[in-house]
Amino acid sequence: MNPATNPVPAEDRHGDARWMSIHNRFLIETKEKEPDVLFIGDSLIQRLVHTEMWNRWFAPMHALNFGVGGDQTQNVLWRIHNGELDHINPKVVVLLVGTNNIPCTAEQIAEGIMEVIRLIREKQPEAYIVVLTLLPRGQHPNPLRDRNAQVNQIVHSKITSVPKCEIVEIDKGFIQPDGTISHHDMHDYLHLTNSGYHKAFEPVHDLLLQLLSEGEPEKDLTPSE
Repeated sequence: MNPATNPVPAEDRHGDARWMSIHNRFLIETKEKEPDVLFIGDSLIQRLVHTEMWNRWFAPMHALNFGVGGDQTQNVLWRIHNGELDHINPKVVVLLVGTNNIPCTAEQIAEGIMEVIRLIREKQPEAYIVVLTLLPRGQHPNPLRDRNAQVNQIVHSKITSVPKCEIVEIDKGFIQPDGTISHHDMHDYLHLTNSGYHKAFEPVHDLLLQLLSEGEPEKDLTPSE
């Protein structure tokens, strides 16, 4: 069995049940809030909420952030199977997960991502799904960076057959001509800095504006607007 497609909760490595506590908090939010946009995934999604882009770009869109640090595809699958997409009806679901599936091959991870997409579609048949490419990682070229690039290629080839689903390539512009990644973009060569988030998520913001405005009546703008 492909571990990337087998829904399981994250291992409680530190013995404080933090992962399950976060999941339970998300379940409460689904009953208290009505998001138009739901972000779901790993720490790269989780940390977005602490950036200036979140308050300036995404919070005004009535967005919820269901990112959990360290999550792999199978953990996101478990969370969705256990209620995180129930009781809400977002117009758009944004997904970023897969870089933490360290033991898996590119093919396994891509299959895991596609299974998450399938489950999101099952739970939210009317929502538009926006899938973000995996980012490069490591200061210098390395096997995990190559694997992430392979995952992106496989998912890109498969996603064209999924209705109301689009991939956004957020991985562009991080690898410099000499093959390195700058700490100005990724302070630990995995997680994004504020400037890195701006570079990666500006195209996401632009697409969300477009998707959320579709079907809404146009309004006359005054010069001050």
